[in-house]
Amino acid sequence: MRKNIVAGNWKMNLTLQQGIELAKDVNSRVAAISPKCRIILGTPFIHITEVVKTVDASKIDIAAQNCANKASGAFTGEVSAAMVKSTGATYVILGHSERRAYYGETTAILKEKTDLALANGLSPIFCIGEVLEERESNKHFDVVKKQISESLFHLSAEEFGKIVLAYEPVWAIGTGKTASPAQAQEIHAYIRKLLVEKYGKDVAENTSILYGGSCNAANAKELFSNPDVDGGLIGGAALKAEDFLAIISSF
Repeated sequence: MRKNIVAGNWKMNLTLQQGIELAKDVNSRVAAISPKCRIILGTPFIHITEVVKTVDASKIDIAAQNCANKASGAFTGEVSAAMVKSTGATYVILGHSERRAYYGETTAILKEKTDLALANGLSPIFCIGEVLEERESNKHFDVVKKQISESLFHLSAEEFGKIVLAYEPVWAIGTGKTASPAQAQEIHAYIRKLLVEKYGKDVAENTSILYGGSCNAANAKELFSNPDVDGGLIGGAALKAEDFLAIISSF
């Protein structure tokens, strides 16, 4: 049975002290409810060890926002999957459109990162999605198929079972635009069909596919009501505990 998940991606926001306060606020609010989903906080690297100590691990997991495609060595400024694992994080966000666009991360690089994350006991939240031009030229299905197949389809069924997918239409990230519930369901269903073809129905039905892209308290319930939308990867709305909890409560 696949999990419903609401994951917050804090991106490059909040000082360490601010991050700890936000984590405390989220944790206390979650403690007051019985969430019907798994909650993940994707924090900057420097926050992870403190935030891990701050939250209730039975309800909230912690994710890094990235990891290196090398195991170790002379790669100044990089953070390895082993380092991430040592902090107590259990997830890592890979392939976010900002990493692809601003830092030139290719499907080959993301394949390497995925392998290292899995080898170190981390579950990747693997991001896929098209830019506006690709959507308008009706290439969005081809784009997500290429992103998934080139970075992930070398994995065994057992390995793939540890992957969470996050579909993010790039044209909707931080723009206030959102894919309609029908658009979200259409491409999530297509993604699940790809998984059926590659790994079979059991793996496909147990893979959580999240929606990202200006998901907020106002539209989350309608988006999450789709049969193939298993939650959200939340950006700006994850930076305020009240807004984040409203999304969590959409299930």
